[in-house]
Amino acid sequence: MLAAGITLPFLNELVALVAASVVIVYLCYRLKLEPIVGYLLAGVVIGPNALGMVTDLELVNSMAEVGVILLLFTIGVEFSLEKLARIGRFIVTGGGLQVGLSIAAVVGIGLLFGLDVRAGIFTGFLVALSSTAIGLRLLSQRGETDSPVGQLTLAILIFQDLAIIAMVLLIPLLGGEGGSPGAALLALGEALLIIAAVLVLARKALPWLLDRISATGQSELFLLTVVIVCLGTGWIMSLAGVSLALGAFLAGLVVSESRHAGRALSEILPLQTLFNAVFFVSVGMLLDLRFLLAHLPLVLAVAGGVLLLKAVVTTGSVLALGYPIRIASTVGLGIAQIGEFSFVLERAGASVGLSPAGLGEAGAQTFIAVTVLLMILTPFMTSAGAWIGARLERTPLGRLGNMDEPMALPDTLEDHVIIVGYGPAGQRLAQVLRDVGLPFVVIELNPALADQAEAAGLHVLRGDASRPHILEHAHIERAKLCVIVINDSAAAERVVSVAHYLNPTLQIIVRTRYLADLERLQRAGADIVIPEELETAVRIFTQVLNAYMIPPDEIERQVQAIRSGDYKHFRGSIQEAHLMVLQGLDEDGLHTRAVAVREGAPAAGRTLSELALRQAHGITVLAVRRDGRTFGSPSGDFRIQPGDRLVLVGTADQFAASAHLFRERPHP
Repeated sequence: MLAAGITLPFLNELVALVAASVVIVYLCYRLKLEPIVGYLLAGVVIGPNALGMVTDLELVNSMAEVGVILLLFTIGVEFSLEKLARIGRFIVTGGGLQVGLSIAAVVGIGLLFGLDVRAGIFTGFLVALSSTAIGLRLLSQRGETDSPVGQLTLAILIFQDLAIIAMVLLIPLLGGEGGSPGAALLALGEALLIIAAVLVLARKALPWLLDRISATGQSELFLLTVVIVCLGTGWIMSLAGVSLALGAFLAGLVVSESRHAGRALSEILPLQTLFNAVFFVSVGMLLDLRFLLAHLPLVLAVAGGVLLLKAVVTTGSVLALGYPIRIASTVGLGIAQIGEFSFVLERAGASVGLSPAGLGEAGAQTFIAVTVLLMILTPFMTSAGAWIGARLERTPLGRLGNMDEPMALPDTLEDHVIIVGYGPAGQRLAQVLRDVGLPFVVIELNPALADQAEAAGLHVLRGDASRPHILEHAHIERAKLCVIVINDSAAAERVVSVAHYLNPTLQIIVRTRYLADLERLQRAGADIVIPEELETAVRIFTQVLNAYMIPPDEIERQVQAIRSGDYKHFRGSIQEAHLMVLQGLDEDGLHTRAVAVREGAPAAGRTLSELALRQAHGITVLAVRRDGRTFGSPSGDFRIQPGDRLVLVGTADQFAASAHLFRERPHP
């Protein structure tokens, strides 16, 4: 027990760290900046090189390392060995190209300025690595871990963490110390064998252990077990020269195979949040403001050079995998910073006489300043990546990636469904359509998922569905529905916009994560938007009401009340019009469509006689939905208004010929 008046020696530092973080992160929230920026700025402010509120850097760095370990563990739990196997080619090819080309580029630039080759290779090691903590944190916050950008980013970061093993072993050789290259290769092989052994052993023993611990019903015991699995695996890996963070990620992967993965994640998240914040604050503390101000032009020039080099190299590496420039540039800018493990390598190099660019202490300080600056800029670079990529697509670079001609689909394909994305939701939909005998085609950008769809005997187009020529190969002009089930909301909006332009009579259904996306997707041309956020809530309260034996009709009434409130953009119009069409799956159902008439479309403001749908195109108007009312078999003098939904009957070719009447804007 502490005596009165006696405080813990590190309590002042902890209070200052947390208090400053809260204040600065709140200010960043008010300014709509990412929390990571706030943590880094808090570290700069309270560190020994500014206000000096925190002086025990060893304590803070130790807590920061725990934060990185917990972050990588939670990422591993959310991932799985199956997903890791699916991106194996991305890890080896994409990661190998990114690391190898980055080191080669730095060595080449160093030689131009007279830098020694060994110092150039060491500097290349520092530059090649990106921040795993920041990259994965931003992906998690944006809900993009499972998107193509998230998968590619994770693959490259995993390769970088594996490459750290080799880099640590090679640094003594570069410094003129240590054993032979053969001894380094032997140590690398031993490290990889230990990784494999730990994975096999943990996969066999860990599910059994978690089952036994969970059976006790003691949540504290379960949490302690998960923490020891996380830290213990990282510690064992560190004995083999593997980074603690990579060991923690592998531990999370093993836990993800257990039935208790969800519980493990929920138990450890609060700890991860706290320690992860400490990590970012600790990085900010390293920045010496006096050095930064005295050498600002140099720091800005080096930061700009590193940003350009890494963005170009990473973008090129992703393009080599066959992905379009839009995705490649987003990945490239998202990991264009220097990583936290570069600090570890820099310290290891200093112990054998190596320094960044061979400049001694000045090089070390420049390296720290550039690293912190790029970390602060990372959230902005990530946001800018998609914007820059969209503009690069309009240049000749837009033709790079997915250059192979899409496979030919049957010319007889019509009134079919286009499924964009072959993840879990796309796979379930494809199975249902196959079971009931409806025609469909799958568009998938991820090569592994496309292979999976082809193995199932499906019609598959490999490529980016936001590109018009991909949709045209899917015979979109004759399609009845387009269902978009990808995890990238920005990409989904582009697909909706292009698909709606190419076929404005097409019914477009989009799955999205959040209700906030609903209005934006509708403006782009979506007919039905299904937010997971709302549907999850509906499922939860339905189960609760069922448990209290509430009558099914009352539950259904409550469900409809919630949906009518949250789907207010579609209330009484589009949903009901499309439900009229989807009631039957016979031949008549295939040839019936609900077409939205939007502001600016040539059909708006004209009578049915003026449109001459039957005379000019052979299309019959069954009904018109307007403001919750249905006008069945409307007469020729019925005037169409913006917002009306026309229930029409016709063939696929007839709808394709009439598309210009419902196209309200130029090509997006």
